[in-house]
Amino acid sequence: MSDFYVTVGDTTSFSKTVGEYDVYGFAGISGDFAPNHVNKAYMEKSSYGALIAHGALLVGYMSTASTQMAAHTRADPSVTGVSLGYDRMRFLAPVFFGDTITVSYTIASIDREKLRATADIRITNQDGTLVAVATHLLKWVRN
Repeated sequence: MSDFYVTVGDTTSFSKTVGEYDVYGFAGISGDFAPNHVNKAYMEKSSYGALIAHGALLVGYMSTASTQMAAHTRADPSVTGVSLGYDRMRFLAPVFFGDTITVSYTIASIDREKLRATADIRITNQDGTLVAVATHLLKWVRN
């Protein structure tokens, strides 16, 4: 048993099929109406051949996985797990409407003094193609 809120190697995952509503809804919320995401005729003529999801939408899915990991601390009412942000984020391949993505979130290191952990995030599609990666910093704040 760990004497910290998480242990190196702890993992969680989140899967979702990215639909038309997700991308158009995110465009409306974020104001990002780039043709890559909302102009089908334009993208059909591109090298992608179809509309693609926003990278920032994938960050939202990363956040879902980090929230699942932070749930480990809900049994301790003296702290709250919060995100300090993402480092080394890269979008490696497009995510198309209808793709099912899986976010894998794995604790990589722990800093007990600062009440922090870093996690490796990998997002793959239904074919196993790595579409995005990032490092996440999770901190526990004393209530």
